[in-house]
Amino acid sequence: MHRRTLLLLLPAATLLGAAAPIATPLTAEDRADLGRIEAYLNGIHTLKAHFLQIAPDGSTAEGTAWMQRPGRMRFQYDPPAPLLLIAGHGVFVYYDRELRQVTNIPLGQTPLGILLGEHVAFSGEVTVTGIARRPGQIQVTVVRTDSPGDGSLTLVFSDSPLAMRQWTVTDAQRQETRVTLYNIELGGTFDQNLFVFNPSDYPGLERPLRH
Repeated sequence: MHRRTLLLLLPAATLLGAAAPIATPLTAEDRADLGRIEAYLNGIHTLKAHFLQIAPDGSTAEGTAWMQRPGRMRFQYDPPAPLLLIAGHGVFVYYDRELRQVTNIPLGQTPLGILLGEHVAFSGEVTVTGIARRPGQIQVTVVRTDSPGDGSLTLVFSDSPLAMRQWTVTDAQRQETRVTLYNIELGGTFDQNLFVFNPSDYPGLERPLRH
């Protein structure tokens, strides 16, 4: 599996600079659909699903994802993928089991963090740069207004009923990592230890974890 696969889910600052994002002109239909999507996302408190990830190099990985809004997520990759992603305490923690390395990325510096906000809104801190429709599907692309160089997030929803099915993170080099969700379960409660990375559980780490 490509070593940057998970990091591509979490783009850090890039060389694109802080140029203002180009917002897509919105029609009345667009605004109505964005309002429905905002309401749907803000209505999600917990989500569990199986996922299939396709990296920019075409390699694939599967596993189980848990999301608890606001601010918590876990991607548990199935073997042989040596990766683990945990979001909590304001950071994404990326652990590579084979390299025995931990990387911390602030939640607010990632496009994926937009999903985990206390309130999702497609205005103000978030700019819509694209919206498209296909039969039975709506696709929305967004960036952080103040830091579009962090990358973009494209969300794909099935329609009637509205449901999130996929997202794609695009980094500064136009490299895409796509995640498709299956067997989605909404609601319920999770063990909060799912969203805690305890270094003592992973002996041999090269450096201690710091929040």
